Amino acid sequence: MITTEQKKIFDEKIRAANTIVLCGHKNPDGDALCSVLGLAQLIELNYGKRVVCVYDGNIPDYLDLVPLRKNIRYFARVDDVDAVDVAIVMDYGAIKNIGGSKSFADKAKFIIEIDHHINNDEKIGDLCIDDTSASATAEIVYDLMKKMDWKYDAAVLNLLMTGIITDTGHFKFIKHGRVLRYVADLVDKGVNIQMVMNGLENKARKTVLVESMAAGRAEFFFKNRLAFAYIDSREYKNLDGRGETVLALLQQIHGVDYVVLLKEQKPGQIGVSLRGRFKPVNKIAEALGGGGHEFAAGAVVADSLENVKTLILKMFQEVIK
Repeated sequence: MITTEQKKIFDEKIRAANTIVLCGHKNPDGDALCSVLGLAQLIELNYGKRVVCVYDGNIPDYLDLVPLRKNIRYFARVDDVDAVDVAIVMDYGAIKNIGGSKSFADKAKFIIEIDHHINNDEKIGDLCIDDTSASATAEIVYDLMKKMDWKYDAAVLNLLMTGIITDTGHFKFIKHGRVLRYVADLVDKGVNIQMVMNGLENKARKTVLVESMAAGRAEFFFKNRLAFAYIDSREYKNLDGRGETVLALLQQIHGVDYVVLLKEQKPGQIGVSLRGRFKPVNKIAEALGGGGHEFAAGAVVADSLENVKTLILKMFQEVIK
């Protein structure tokens, strides 16, 4: 939970800052993007400060319709920021996940981090507003908004709802009832959940076709308890996001406890997405150098598609008895 001292320091640093830069992890998902945009809008509304939002990697097309999407810029194209008084790094998990946006944090006089991930690395923040019990970083931003008694607008509310919805897998991965009470409060303040969810259904046809093909050729192991799918490097160019449709389709099959999706981002670099219906998968992700939620986790492994498949099958052989 956010302490009185944390609120005091946050307020002092933002009030004194001339240039504030916000970023999340590389290849932002809904929580990273919406937490950054939402907090930036809150700072502008309540402090009247200039806020620059930056990202590295790619933002999936299905997030194109979120409010204030145009307000975040690719880090390498931001050439009008020389000095940084405060950098706020959000939803990053580990330093390696920040990517090129870290260049702004490196030259900042003061760094604030806001995160809900377990971080086994050295933390980057001078002020750490972290809560590993939170289901999303957007949840922490909402808590901060309430504790600071900030004014807000409809864009902020919709951004925070989107962050919570996406990072909880449409409420499947919530950790406690508190986040649902925040969701109820957002609805009472005017957020239309149906409209938010409809806005996220915004994929290109080529993406849907690639995901459908990957699900259709999935393999099944360990008496069909493990579903295994892949997307190769040619197909990956048409993928928008993390392949959630593949994972969701395979999770619906009776008897499947685990789903693995391998994405050949480029030769020798494999993105791994893991899902467990009733069984945790985060330990396998951590063993691969990644992490995530208990039932939804992932990693990036430097090897061939076939070698990563063989490795993961061996790891599941120890899990599925």
